[in-house]
Amino acid sequence: MTALPEFKSRNLPMVYLVDDEDVVRDALAWLLRSRRLLSEGYASAEAFEAMLDARPGHGAGWPDAPSCLLLDVRMPGMSGLALFERLIERGLHQVLPVIFLTGHGDVPTAVGAVKRGAFDFVEKPFSDNALVDRALQALAASDQALSARNASVQLTHRVAELTDREREVMALVVQGLPNKLIADQLHISVRTVEVHRARVFEKMDVKSAVELANLLREN
Repeated sequence: MTALPEFKSRNLPMVYLVDDEDVVRDALAWLLRSRRLLSEGYASAEAFEAMLDARPGHGAGWPDAPSCLLLDVRMPGMSGLALFERLIERGLHQVLPVIFLTGHGDVPTAVGAVKRGAFDFVEKPFSDNALVDRALQALAASDQALSARNASVQLTHRVAELTDREREVMALVVQGLPNKLIADQLHISVRTVEVHRARVFEKMDVKSAVELANLLREN
């Protein structure tokens, strides 16, 4: 039995359940509560997507806490696979890892979904502990993806705060050029380069050209 992982996010993790059978959603919710996990259930793919559409920006910037989705493959109306494709279109399948719940006949479909980026599939009937353990791993993956997304957003904001000249200086700094060569290329004084360089480091919250280059490369 896997213990609750340490999450970077301060917000409580959430497991979303999409299954058309009330008894299945209730059983899953009880199982998750027994492992100290919050859950939120939806009786259809359409209901889950309506929840996303009702959020600000149609779900942009969501979720703000480690989250995963336990998703039934076969449901009346929109199928689980169709919902998964919608999540891919929204760019949510990494911050909201999807674990498909499948019957034996759906295994090839679920395997195809994993190749498309789903986190995993679990065949019915499933082992309770194994399912929750996999959900915990999905939540940990979501936490990592959210951290990366937040870092990317912060970087975008920092770069937006740079002036055009500071961006020019930054581009040459990360190439490893010394101040004298940067000054020659931009036709400005070395002292001016030093001032811009210091401002770039301050705004980007780095202390060296190597740290700056790594920051931009990682994001």
